[in-house]
Order: sequence, then structure tokens, then C-alpha cells
Amino acid sequence: MSTTSTGIAGVDIFGKGLKFPEGPVACADGSVLVVEMFGERITRIKPDGSTVVVAEVPGGPNGLAECADGSLIVCNNGGSFTPIDLGTMILPGPFDPSRHTGGRIERVDPMTGKITRLYDSCDGHLLRGPNDLVLDGKGGFYFTDHGIRHERSGDRTSIYYAKLDGSMIKEVVFPVEAANGIGLSPDGTKLYYAETHTARVWVRDIVQPGEVKPVTPFDTHHLLWVSPTLVYLDSLAVDGDGNVCVATIAPAGGVTVISPEGKVVRFVESGDVMTTNICFGGPDLRTAYITRSGVGDVAVTQWASPGLALHR
Repeated sequence: MSTTSTGIAGVDIFGKGLKFPEGPVACADGSVLVVEMFGERITRIKPDGSTVVVAEVPGGPNGLAECADGSLIVCNNGGSFTPIDLGTMILPGPFDPSRHTGGRIERVDPMTGKITRLYDSCDGHLLRGPNDLVLDGKGGFYFTDHGIRHERSGDRTSIYYAKLDGSMIKEVVFPVEAANGIGLSPDGTKLYYAETHTARVWVRDIVQPGEVKPVTPFDTHHLLWVSPTLVYLDSLAVDGDGNVCVATIAPAGGVTVISPEGKVVRFVESGDVMTTNICFGGPDLRTAYITRSGVGDVAVTQWASPGLALHR
């Protein structure tokens, strides 16, 4: 793998020149797929660090997963953020209604680039800004709707469950506050999700696919962790030890690793305040790929424990 140094010990750069990369997917051939939210495309970073466009995806591709048949599922926020180009960094800016084409879930054929819309609403409610997803290995997937904030208003959104074949979508958790990253415990019995602005990570017990155990308004056991300092949380992945590894947007951007008991195990600095996602790859799943969206590349580092093999 061709990399360059970030200047942080043990953290290198893989792939450059990306327009807000998100949703990393590590592939068996050593390449990594990402969506470029402001490039409006899916891109493959080859092992030598070069990039090739897999498919053009108009709107705001935000989350990505690979299915067993090789097709790709995309959370598309429809362009709910406006890029702010600072020269050395791109930031997600305010919502511009004229740019928004509607939130949706899409299937993309990586061989042809064909896009099939699977879902754009649930029970009569439009999807606003689908953000991240995780496949459950049972023919379905959970995904978050981050929603939209516009001037003096903000959406109350949900966690959803949907079938990969486009036949069913249902609301699993409502309401959530700007839900972002989402993942499953190694045994598939717990659903984790992060909220960006509250800097909280929640955990819910899964009763059956697409259904979680009810909680009362004053239950506290489903709050896994909340940051004691001002940070923002983005997407997440769960490692093989069951730790929730959540991308953290802060003065020292990186990944906060939280145990299943809700304790911070460690913080892995990435060198970019806009650190947005993480996935695991390599033959032993110990290689972590971390999207540094602000500076437009992917960081690579060796993880302390093996990652969790994702369902496809």
C-alpha cells in the first residue's frame, strides 16, 4: 500500500484530493471505496493510492455499504449541506433549499454506475438526510436520518430499518437528534447510534430484525456514553472486542473508542478536525481506514484490536 505520513506517529495518508470522503468500505483487493459527499460520486482508492470514479451519484452521498452481490447501498442526503471551501479544508455549511433534491436510499451497480432508488419516504414521511447505515446479515439494514437544520428550524428524525430488495421500510426509533453513525454489536443483539450535536452514543436491545426493546422516557441504561467536553460525533464502527469506535469532530479530530460498558478506552488522533468515519480491513482486520473529510483523504493506522467483519 502506498502511503505518506500525516506527521502523527503510526498514522499515514492513503488517497488524496477527495471532496469530503465518507462511508469507507475496505475491499478484499486492498482498495477502499468511499463516497465523496461534495464530489457527488463513489470513488475507489487503489492500493497504490491512486483513485478512480466508480459511479457518479448526484445529491449528497453520505454513507456506503457493500452487499454480497457486489452492489452498493448509499445513504444520500440529497445535498443537505453546502460546501465551505477554506482552501486547505472543506467544511459542511448551511442548508440551501435550492440545492436539496430529497433524501433517499439508493442501490448502485458498481459495474455500470446505474442507480436504483430504493426508498425516499416511510409511512408518508419523507426521508430528509439519510446519513449512515449498517447491514444486519438478515436481508436488511438499519440507517440514520440526520435531518436538516435551516435557519430557525430543525428536523425530528428517526432510525429506520429497511429490506435490501426495496420491499419494506419501517421506523425503529423516534425521535432522535441529528443521528449520524450506526453499528451493531458483534453478536448482533445491540444497535448503537451516535447523535452529532448532543455528542451522545445510544444503545438499544434488538428484539428481532427491525425491532428494538421499548424504553421509557426516564430510562438511562440505553445511553452508552456522552462526551464531557464540547465535541461533535459523526459515523462509527464496532470492533471485534465490541468497542464502539466513533469519529469525533473536535479541535483534535480523531476516533473515540468506547467500551460496551460505556467507558472511553482510548482516543486515536487523525490530524483532521473533520474526522467523519472509520472502517476495518486487511487480512486480520487490524488496519483502520479513517476518513479525514476536511482535508480530503483517508488516514491508515494499525488498530489495537481486530475490527469486526461487516455483514454483506
